[in-house]
Amino acid sequence: MTQYECLYILKPDMEDEAKDAAVKKFSEIVTSNNGEIVKIDEWGKKRLAYPINYIEDGYYVLMYFKSAPELPSELERNFKISDDIMRYMVTLDQSV
Repeated sequence: MTQYECLYILKPDMEDEAKDAAVKKFSEIVTSNNGEIVKIDEWGKKRLAYPINYIEDGYYVLMYFKSAPELPSELERNFKISDDIMRYMVTLDQSV
């Protein structure tokens, strides 16, 4: 299994329950596809480097996981269809 890191930005105006549900949803996508969550680090609300659709803040979540090489594309597909995700990026974890 390969280790990946995934950073995604949620909309800042989401309620706490909705944020928790979104984080849980994306971590369950990993575990339901035979992946393993190594660590989830919620950075919280931070200012974006540039406005996205006139929104200047976002809720940052960094997730480390191990999985087969096919899983990142499935995770990205789910990020694309989610209305709560502003930006995302899945990369190989180079610190391993």
